[in-house]
Amino acid sequence: MRIKGIQIVPLFILVLVLACAGCLGTKVLPVNKTEPPSILVDYHRTGGIAGVNDRLVIFDNGVAAVSGRSTSTEISLNQTDIALISVLFNESQFSQLQANYPAPHESTGLMTYTISYLGKTVTAEDTDVPPSLVMVIEKLNQIIQSAGTQKSAYPTIGLTR
Repeated sequence: MRIKGIQIVPLFILVLVLACAGCLGTKVLPVNKTEPPSILVDYHRTGGIAGVNDRLVIFDNGVAAVSGRSTSTEISLNQTDIALISVLFNESQFSQLQANYPAPHESTGLMTYTISYLGKTVTAEDTDVPPSLVMVIEKLNQIIQSAGTQKSAYPTIGLTR
């Protein structure tokens, strides 16, 4: 049995395609192995007469997630803001604070502040916020305000001991 010329051309093309396909290989895309950002500050304020329920999570890369009762948004903080936040926490001696500062007497309408920073969590109520923590809370409230998730600023009345 003889192979005719007309049969050789398709057979030759098939062999050529298979040979080239093996030479092409696959392109391996580089994998980006950057670590995800870690949480620098997790701040939650609740209560008050208006029934506030705000949360602010600041990541070490400057991204901040802000959520209120009905809205949430993401903002970017600049390195100056991140540095100021770290200075405020260091000046407040946050690592030395107790874990809980409850109000000395039960009262409705008090704000509760829960702040986590570098693995430590402190909870304080309006009438018993340590003086060293007042500036930290005011700065975090300012960031929430600047994100525009609430219609009016919640005053910092009652933060002093």
